[in-house]
Amino acid sequence: MAWKGVHLSRSARLNTADGQVVVVQDDGEVRLPLEDVAYIVLDAHAALTSTLLSACMEAGIVIISVDQRHTPNGMMLPFHSHHRQAGVAAAQLAISEPFRKRCWQRVVTAKIENQAANLELCGRAGSDALAAMARRVGSGDPENIEARAARDYWRNLFVDFIRDDPADLRNKLLNYAYAVLRAGVARALVAYGLLPSVGLNHASITNAFNLADDLIEPFRPFADRLCFARSRDRDADEEMTIEDRRAMAGILMQNCRIGEETVSLLVATEKVAEGLVRSIDASSPLLLLLPRLPDAGKAGP
Repeated sequence: MAWKGVHLSRSARLNTADGQVVVVQDDGEVRLPLEDVAYIVLDAHAALTSTLLSACMEAGIVIISVDQRHTPNGMMLPFHSHHRQAGVAAAQLAISEPFRKRCWQRVVTAKIENQAANLELCGRAGSDALAAMARRVGSGDPENIEARAARDYWRNLFVDFIRDDPADLRNKLLNYAYAVLRAGVARALVAYGLLPSVGLNHASITNAFNLADDLIEPFRPFADRLCFARSRDRDADEEMTIEDRRAMAGILMQNCRIGEETVSLLVATEKVAEGLVRSIDASSPLLLLLPRLPDAGKAGP
């Protein structure tokens, strides 16, 4: 099972040999077994051979690219040959609207619980109010409690913060980590035969990752927590450093609770995808497992 990510912050040449990723840089080379790697972030100039690209896709490795501002801007996603690919996809396409709404209720509840836990862990006010909101989320979230909780959450977590300000260091950190999380979730969905474009709540005809954008929601507070730690006591107009980018690229190595286990977020993405397939097969949204921060509440639908 893959258990690590690779973040390239210096120019490198990548190839494959003997079932390994070979990373060659000026000061030498590093070799990593393909089966151990889940994702590679190309945050510097890199030359990749077609042999490596093919090997990465065969091994289920996601490759993430960044733009000139060091913001992730794309990913190369493998298409696994899941043994039930057609069957899982057909079942996913056939799920009912009530089932989608109950699953979305669980996703939103888990997200808000994690936001509440994050406020507490970061020593910020407002966790009790968010926990109360989480208990009020209905099937399909008809009252849009997710948005109301988000307003309170950001206001309490950060001072003088506007989420869509691209110049703010905190947004740069968040966007970097969110992109890595999204790639990790999409990788897991494909591995379990699910169609990333067919969402539970997101339904944009131009979005190839509607389902990933649904299921990423409970993962976001983990990135928020890491961003809070790295941006604290720093000016909002600072640029991301290499150390910042390395830290955010490692978001999938953070631990979480899922079910009764403590696992990495990378493993959690796979458990979420597996749980969704089981919930679809059994027509039971309760089988959809979602990650939670250590102190996240257990209340939910």
